[in-house]
Amino acid sequence: MGMVRACMPVPLPALPAAAHSTGAAEKKPSRGGLRVLVLGGTGRVGWSTATALSKLRPDLRILIGGRNREKGKSLASKLGKRSEFVQVDIHDPSMLEAALYGADLVVHAAGPFQREDKCTVLEAAISTKTPYIDVCDDADYSWRAKGFHEQAKASGVPAIITAGICPGVSNVMAAELVHAARREKASEPERLRFFYYIAGSGGVGPTTLASSFLLLGEDVIVYNKGKERKLKPYSGSLNIDFGKGVGKKDVYLLNLPEVKSTFKILSVPTVSARFGSDPFFWNWGMHTFATFLPTESLRDKNKVLKLVELVDPIVRTIDVIAGECVAMRISRLCSSRIHFNNY
Repeated sequence: MGMVRACMPVPLPALPAAAHSTGAAEKKPSRGGLRVLVLGGTGRVGWSTATALSKLRPDLRILIGGRNREKGKSLASKLGKRSEFVQVDIHDPSMLEAALYGADLVVHAAGPFQREDKCTVLEAAISTKTPYIDVCDDADYSWRAKGFHEQAKASGVPAIITAGICPGVSNVMAAELVHAARREKASEPERLRFFYYIAGSGGVGPTTLASSFLLLGEDVIVYNKGKERKLKPYSGSLNIDFGKGVGKKDVYLLNLPEVKSTFKILSVPTVSARFGSDPFFWNWGMHTFATFLPTESLRDKNKVLKLVELVDPIVRTIDVIAGECVAMRISRLCSSRIHFNNY
């Protein structure tokens, strides 16, 4: 088992200007400071991102991007005079490009990313030469986005995907564990496991709840000794100790993008990811949905969003009792320390 070092925040440098290439429209220079457009800014994740950015870099102009004008203007006013609302629908290419044309960086937090068959924001960012970052948590979407690597490179557009907490911070923790073992010339890492736990809503919004339900309609991809396996969602439960303040919690298999990237990029032969929540009956509910609801319904984004509308008020009520907590643990095992036959 390895230890991941915590890093203190450091002052951020100025955002790089997008590179120019012949034939593409040149972006207008920013007025009054660098402008960061947060798409999904009226949601819990997007709003938290916008708030954190405004505190970390008070010199930034934060653009709250979303469809709800009334809510967007209200939230933008809370950030002060250097913030404003920009009405934008990410599925409207012309509206999206117009919004990005005036930005120096776009943060895509307008999920859920599941069942999205196009990377519309990334494509618009490359077209308008706008540096891009997202908080994608879907395996298919993340690998589809990787397919734009050469286009982004040719246009001089920095693009970072899956940069939330999990995946995102969890990937950095995993990479540190693997690289630490190799630096210390320990035995080669043979297995890496991602474990996640939330109490109640975990402080996130209905979009993340929708993502969880949509994942129940996907086969879980894991890797066992170099071979890909497909398993049932919310199966393979384990009881994991998340440490002081959280304790031992049951977690279940879900199809998360960090599994494939760890296998492909870090070359770890056995990888899996599990998730669990409190109160415990949420796990029963998730398992029941995965077992008894038709897969077609769980893969239908519109039906899932309607289900979330019914369930979300209950989750918010229980948050008062269960609290809001997020924990994660990344476990690394090396061949010289253990022999195993499972993922």
